Amino acid sequence: MNETVKKQLPDKQERHKLFGSVEPGPKTKPIEKEQMKDLQNTRKDFLFELDAVGISNVKHPVIVNSSLTPETQTTIGTFYFASSISQDSKGTNMSRFTEQLQTYYENGLVLTLETLKSFVYELRQRLEQKDAEVTVSFPWFFERKAPYSEKAGLNHADAWIKVHYDQDEGYDVRVGVKGKITTLCPCSKEISEYSAHNQRGNIEMEVLLNEDFDEDKLDWKFILLEAAESNASARIHPVLKRPDEKMVTEQAYENPRFVEDMVRLVASDLYEIDEVERFFVKCINEESIHLHDAVASITYDKRDEQSV
Repeated sequence: MNETVKKQLPDKQERHKLFGSVEPGPKTKPIEKEQMKDLQNTRKDFLFELDAVGISNVKHPVIVNSSLTPETQTTIGTFYFASSISQDSKGTNMSRFTEQLQTYYENGLVLTLETLKSFVYELRQRLEQKDAEVTVSFPWFFERKAPYSEKAGLNHADAWIKVHYDQDEGYDVRVGVKGKITTLCPCSKEISEYSAHNQRGNIEMEVLLNEDFDEDKLDWKFILLEAAESNASARIHPVLKRPDEKMVTEQAYENPRFVEDMVRLVASDLYEIDEVERFFVKCINEESIHLHDAVASITYDKRDEQSV
């Protein structure tokens, strides 16, 4: 029987030296924070004020409340933090953004509008700037039952919150949802002897909320999702048995929609919500008989209307 001969390797320190590691050199600069030079806090004329300086693509676990099942869910938030900086400021202190995020996380980070308003207010103070902003996007899950069998499954949509605070102008709060729907082509239905082609539509909505919006009474995620889905040819379902598929197919045939129709119908629903001051709606249809997509969008600001 042959014996296995093991390699005789140098110890780990010697292996590191083999691949280029060297002994630490002399250290002459201070190690205490108070004694270190702070370049970012240098004050002189740096030519321009900056609109925004910060960090992005910060991923962090967050808790989201929902009026749909599951009512409380843990998901992943992707954060963007920033503030403007004055002309006499060299830069910002990047670590303060994540320090504050960790503080909120340790106290239980539930994504509510009030929580994020407090966050940016305190962040502005910590940064010693006139404003601060945070954007957090996250996948939001909700239960969807099939129309006939009532078999349940989870759908998801992309949601986001943007909160900006300025010491002179106050808060600017915007929320958005991007979800998927079914649309059936009205032109195809009109010209064909039978059948009609359909497609998956991608609806994106972002609204500016006024100060009267009460998150305890209204779930903005549900409001935006319902504005999209209730105006579609049909809703998207995670589980469909044959009787369900028949119902969904027939519903789509009974409610044909162009992308132009979709954005106008969704805009009408958002227009009727008093707490929405401004809205943006975009629909992209992934065409089933073309390689291209069909696109339409609307931006409307109710504050521009003339009072009678």
